[in-house]
Amino acid sequence: MENLTLAIIFTTFAGLSSGLGSLLAFFTKKTDTRFLATALSFSAGVMIFISFVELFDEAKEDLQYILGGDLGFAATIAAFFVGVLVILLLDRLIPEVDNPHHAIDAKQLEALSEDDQDKLGETLAIKDKEELHRVGMVSFSAIALHNFPEGLVTFVATMADPALGLSIAIAIALHNIPEGIAVSIPIFYATGSRVKAVLYAFGAGAAEPIGALIGYFLLYQLLDELIFGLIFAFVAGVMVFISVDELLPISQKYGEGHREIYAFILGMFIMAATLLVV
Repeated sequence: MENLTLAIIFTTFAGLSSGLGSLLAFFTKKTDTRFLATALSFSAGVMIFISFVELFDEAKEDLQYILGGDLGFAATIAAFFVGVLVILLLDRLIPEVDNPHHAIDAKQLEALSEDDQDKLGETLAIKDKEELHRVGMVSFSAIALHNFPEGLVTFVATMADPALGLSIAIAIALHNIPEGIAVSIPIFYATGSRVKAVLYAFGAGAAEPIGALIGYFLLYQLLDELIFGLIFAFVAGVMVFISVDELLPISQKYGEGHREIYAFILGMFIMAATLLVV
């Protein structure tokens, strides 16, 4: 019973630490597009590093252990690209009028009257908010899904060995903080609501203790290294696609040059540092 209590505490601590990253929303102005660009590049660095260095590697290790070297690696690659394909299809299924990737042709813009250009500018401003909101929601979904197996791992490890569980919880908590940025900043810029930004980030983190409890008590017998491996590789594919299709292009749109490259590298560096802590 003591280990069960510790498992719940450690998993909750690890998951809700993502909300700490969202607190940046309280210290920035909604009109500071340079910060938005920097934050999105930073988030892309975080997500790409997690995907290739942590999730993909963990998936390959699990699947190769279960399926063997070549088959396990092939299954990892397949699950990764299934994640890419799923998010790609969702992107393509959005009606063209609502898809932020369809730009306005410059000649079409010049042909409009000043009043029409003003109306179009207002429309594009709304589209920008819709685009950022979509980025925040997709990031929220991907990170919440990513947190589900993380929570179960922390929970099970603590049940077996509280010292090991604490080490895992600290490592997860540290790298959940920049994940909170990836969720909260686009939501804040899209809605103007700091409260919503924080709540979404905490919501993504809450998937960790909730997933741990549901997984342990209801799905524990079904969740094995094979399923974990496939989930990790799938989520890695989703995160990479979000980064290159959403976060980085929007960052370039609002950015000023090398600042965003530095932020991207800093995001990767911080994630690397958190993985070295334990």
